[in-house]
Amino acid sequence: MKLVVQVKLLPTPMQATALETTLRAYNEAATWVSEVAFERGEFKNYALRKHTYEQVKARWGLGAQAAQHAIKKTCDAYATLTANLRAGNYGRPGSKRYRRAVDKPLAFRPWGGQPYDDRMLSWQIAERTVSIWTTSGRTKQVAFTASPEQLAALALYRRGESDLLYRDGMWFLMATCEVPEAEPNADPVDFLGIDLGIVNIATTSDGQIMAGRALNRVRVRERGLRQKLQKKNTPSAGRRLKKRRRKEARRAKDINHKIAKHVVAEAERTGRGIALEDLTGIRERVRLRKPQRATFHSWAFAQLAEFIAYKAHRAGVPVVHVDPAYTSRTCAECGHIDKANRVSQARFVCRSCGFVDHADRNGSRNIHARARTLWRRGAPSTAPAVPRPRSTADRKRSITASDAALCKPGTLAPGS
Repeated sequence: MKLVVQVKLLPTPMQATALETTLRAYNEAATWVSEVAFERGEFKNYALRKHTYEQVKARWGLGAQAAQHAIKKTCDAYATLTANLRAGNYGRPGSKRYRRAVDKPLAFRPWGGQPYDDRMLSWQIAERTVSIWTTSGRTKQVAFTASPEQLAALALYRRGESDLLYRDGMWFLMATCEVPEAEPNADPVDFLGIDLGIVNIATTSDGQIMAGRALNRVRVRERGLRQKLQKKNTPSAGRRLKKRRRKEARRAKDINHKIAKHVVAEAERTGRGIALEDLTGIRERVRLRKPQRATFHSWAFAQLAEFIAYKAHRAGVPVVHVDPAYTSRTCAECGHIDKANRVSQARFVCRSCGFVDHADRNGSRNIHARARTLWRRGAPSTAPAVPRPRSTADRKRSITASDAALCKPGTLAPGS
């Protein structure tokens, strides 16, 4: 399976200047190529290369391989647009959002990520340096830092392109690694039910509760600080907001990684599979009061489920997604379903048999039972196919409202 290893570059001031100039040239060239593609209605790589290849090399000083990457980056972005239009992500044809998405050519951000292949980037892992192509020539001995696990993955499994990224004043390389998978466990002895929540991030059917109170307190504090800084609306407040904007997301991601690693390790150790609720569309289904909405929409349940899925896939642990309906209202002992069974957020008391338990643990036991029933009926692992982790260049290629406005009406209409 494919994983992305992120390493931090430690360039000297002169090396950083060369990298900055190169990244800007890449994205300016890609934006110009996009305009040509828009005018000519040509979005295929080889056909577009005939109209732009020589000009990109001469005007921006890109080498042959770099010029091809800039053209391919534009084609990939338009392919992403076409897929989004077909999927209805920009609304119906003729709608205001749809027209806004197809009225102008794509424009890339100056700091958009850029892919490098092995002709343009070479790794010296033992010395912890890379040699990277820039518009001012080959820049050698650019230092990077990485953990021992990352270095081992790079040395053993690195394959394909790496993406150069500049973010918050720091330089990164995102390297794609082909990591071997364990043999899938086709006959698990049982399932470990996982109930995902906000107050308690994850609760297992074994009774282990991974509380999220500390994380929620930090979220509330960070939210209050953001509101104060936004109200001030001064240059210094803006700088502080920019500095802190990803801090909460990084903290939540780190916690989700740790929880997922623990859950998968426990399931692998005991020969069990993992049972999760299928929470697709929950944000649209659930209605909340205004004070609860910010907390609910900052709940990274999809990220945690994705982390569990790909770590389980790598370890050969089967994952089953079950219907979440009434798992919090159903008694795990007698099966009685009643809204009144859920006395409070943390307390479950069955109105039929009198069974008392922690509400989240009761829910996880119901998830465990449903997964076991599904598996006995012959249902295969329903974990979604683990996608290739999106590199930074992939994310920059995808079209969002802040990235660009796109092509003429009808040029990339669904079905084209």
